[in-house]
Amino acid sequence: MHLPILKYKIFLPLILCLLVSVKSFPSQIKDTIVTIKQLQYNATKALESEDFLEAVKNLNDANKLAMLPKYSSYKPDVYLSIAELYYNLEYFEKAAAEAKKAIANGEIYKNDYKLAKAYTVFSLIKISQGEPLEAEKYLNKADSLYTKLKDEKSKANVLYGRGLLHLRLGDFKKSIENLKPAAQSFKEQGMLYQEASAYSNLADALSLIEPASYPNPLSEALAVLNTVSEIAYSQGYSKLLVEKHRINSQILIAQKKGSLAEEELKYYLNQKDSLKQIHLKAIEQGIQAESAIGDLNAIIANQQDNLSKQEKSLFFGKLTGWLSIALILILSLLTLSLYKNNNLRAKANELLQDKNTELQEAKENAEKASQAKAQFLSTITHELRTPMYTVTGLTHLLLEEDPKPEQKEHLNSLKFSGEYLLSLINNILDLNKLEANKVEIEKAPFNLKKRIDGVLIALKKSAEAKNNTIHYEYAPTLPHEVLGDSLKISQILINLISNSIKFTENGEIWVRIQNAEKTAKKVVIHFEIEDTGDGISKKKQSTIFESFSQGSLQINRKYGGTGLGLSIVKNLLELMGSKIFLESKLGEGSKFWFNITYDISENDGIATPVNDLEVIFENDVFENKSVMIVEDNKINQMITKKILEKKKMVCTVVDNGMDAIKFAREEEFDIILMDIHMPGISGIEATKKIREFNKTVPIIALTAITIEENLEDFYKAGFNEFIPKPFNAEDFFEKINRVLRSNDYLVK
Repeated sequence: MHLPILKYKIFLPLILCLLVSVKSFPSQIKDTIVTIKQLQYNATKALESEDFLEAVKNLNDANKLAMLPKYSSYKPDVYLSIAELYYNLEYFEKAAAEAKKAIANGEIYKNDYKLAKAYTVFSLIKISQGEPLEAEKYLNKADSLYTKLKDEKSKANVLYGRGLLHLRLGDFKKSIENLKPAAQSFKEQGMLYQEASAYSNLADALSLIEPASYPNPLSEALAVLNTVSEIAYSQGYSKLLVEKHRINSQILIAQKKGSLAEEELKYYLNQKDSLKQIHLKAIEQGIQAESAIGDLNAIIANQQDNLSKQEKSLFFGKLTGWLSIALILILSLLTLSLYKNNNLRAKANELLQDKNTELQEAKENAEKASQAKAQFLSTITHELRTPMYTVTGLTHLLLEEDPKPEQKEHLNSLKFSGEYLLSLINNILDLNKLEANKVEIEKAPFNLKKRIDGVLIALKKSAEAKNNTIHYEYAPTLPHEVLGDSLKISQILINLISNSIKFTENGEIWVRIQNAEKTAKKVVIHFEIEDTGDGISKKKQSTIFESFSQGSLQINRKYGGTGLGLSIVKNLLELMGSKIFLESKLGEGSKFWFNITYDISENDGIATPVNDLEVIFENDVFENKSVMIVEDNKINQMITKKILEKKKMVCTVVDNGMDAIKFAREEEFDIILMDIHMPGISGIEATKKIREFNKTVPIIALTAITIEENLEDFYKAGFNEFIPKPFNAEDFFEKINRVLRSNDYLVK
């Protein structure tokens, strides 16, 4: 009577495990094979549009289905798709491992077409890993199979692979000979992403080949690069758009235009790092998904093992039951005990589930509160920046109109107040980003001494106003250029030095930059800021780095401020792998110090004139340039127009996105300044529409919203640059100058 019940209890965990394991993908669809193929197709399309997270999700679901024994013949396809994903994410070690699985399974199932495709993908991975012999071996294998199958169209993949191989080996002539027919074949087959990739590598080879061995390579490289730009802009291939700047820098070097080449290369490095962060997020999600599948396999194997053991135990129980009625009674009692035990466990599980639900609800509520806070800050920032733009813009215009001495004093006070309010807004935003883990550390070469000199020059007037003397000590043994985030170190030093100036009067401030440790490739730099100011009590030193914290209420009333500066310093340094230290005595001054490790730039030691590091332009660059200002705020229209007309630029003002599209279609403009939030369609939608018929006109987002977190989306929409309002006039014209020169060069 009790033995069947025991049997069902043995099988129940396995049944539940299998139900949970297939819950995440469409088990209701009868044709699972079609589902696997559809998921692979979705992943391929997501990969082409560079939606890597969507590609990971689809391939994860396909992998779960192919894991089931009856569909194991589709494993090679799934492995190959995963290999292509990690190849595009530049995680070549993982890509090679998945491609090997595809090849091994493809050889077992004897599918020549799939095997040829796997050979091709594996060869591309080996090229990227710097293994040319292995790459050539598998390209030859793929070529043989395509010849056997009489598949001439697929041979374009082999030509593309040979082109990449010769490009990596420095044989640019052979690279060109293979990439040209590959690109043409992809074009004829309507394979846009493959066509654009082939043309991009072709432009790369043309920019590097010696003119003696190939006629007019640079002009042809520019033409090919324009083709890549058109396809990439229309399809949103941001990776190819970023690579365009690297290739363009090579062309500029060949044309001996060093300063332009340096600008292009710096821009490329900045955007490449942003793409790398996107790749890392997708890789992280893929690894998590793979770990979950591994856990699922382990659970199934464990349940099968348990089932086998339980079946043996059951058989033994039957035998012993036949031998003794007493043993049957014991087994019955044991079954009853197990039944009661299971009831207790069920109640405990139900209680645990209730607690988990409560925790989940609490987590969701906390996330909603955080999102509401971020949304509020974003909205209020936009609303504050718009009138701030009016204040700072009108102040700038009035100061340039030769005001009377007493008027100039008032205008300078107004300018100071505007800059203070803007600094407060930026501090609140920075703190919000740091708390939400949305701040990323860049890694680009910069001149450390020049950056610190700029900070001290900017703070010189503030120090003189309080009769303070700043002493600057910079160790001569420090490298000229390091790799790191120049903006973050400037922000840290501005906050610390400003803090010393604020709490010191008729005193001394020391800024010391010293060499703590140095190797061939790395340097540890010691930063120290010391003052003879009011000092901080022992009691307050433990809380001084917290948000909105100051020494005391009396200090807050005397000096003002929000107490955000030191909190931002602490968070930024922790993000950079460092820590802030403090030594202070009340009434005797304070000393802050920290260490940062930097990689030494490969260009270190090369003396670069200061003028070569700055963008220099004359006013005649802007004369008679036609500008369309797209802005719905009448005051902002007037301010922006007057600032531009002082540079003798010709302005056309429109109120909304629809009119902007109309004017852009009917007239020729040298540049378009586009607001984002407008009645009707937004500036982003208007830019997308303009890019449908005009790929070349520079479009700059001139907006009061902060878009650093969504910068990639703005470039995909077709913007060349963005300028936040309120802006610094020098930065404003520098960015306009840069996009104008870049556009003039491409048109030529």
